[in-house]
Amino acid sequence: MKLLVIEDDATTRSYIQKGFQESGAIVDTADNGPDGLFLATSNEYQVIILDRMLPKMDGLALLAALRAASINTPVILLSALGHVDERIKGLKAGGDDYLSKPFSFQELHLRATILASRQKQLSDPNYGPITKLSIADLEMDLVAHTVKRAGVELKIQPKEFQLLRYLLEHQGQVVSRTMLFEAVWEYHFDPKTNVIDVHVAKLRKKLEEDGQSQLIFTVRGAGYVVRTS
Repeated sequence: MKLLVIEDDATTRSYIQKGFQESGAIVDTADNGPDGLFLATSNEYQVIILDRMLPKMDGLALLAALRAASINTPVILLSALGHVDERIKGLKAGGDDYLSKPFSFQELHLRATILASRQKQLSDPNYGPITKLSIADLEMDLVAHTVKRAGVELKIQPKEFQLLRYLLEHQGQVVSRTMLFEAVWEYHFDPKTNVIDVHVAKLRKKLEEDGQSQLIFTVRGAGYVVRTS
């Protein structure tokens, strides 16, 4: 994966660059708007990580310039302005995702990986709508709205179905409770609630009811991951 990080804060920029480089990514950086725009229009990147507040050129102005130049590289906006109105403004300007500061690098990495993968799929001429998701002997039919384990249909509630779908769409990747809450319940995560843990526990019990192997694993302090072992 090749990324461009446009961030004026040296500590944050170095933190992001080091994290992605350790995972094998190629990372270019810029510390102001004009330099970032030059790099973004001169090179091909899979994802651009863009700070909302930049010297010399605002992040939204830079984003608008990219879209006006027909550069459709996925952009993740970073900002200390976490209010809903600011997030909406950033997405309307052409951003693909928005992450408020301070943020978890693990979550940023996951979001960047998802966007890069999605962009690759969309550029594939053989790409089409996904109707089934699976792992090991578990199969989810998105059209029939069914879940089967070893060929046996499971009784899955609507929220459990949405939860399992999100986990399967990101299988092998650690998904935070915040991401699950916002994706399935569609409102902001309350750290005091245990609704995610309760639903995951019920779902896990149904998936392993007949002694089948574990598929949903808890990653302490981070979230959950679907994998075979």
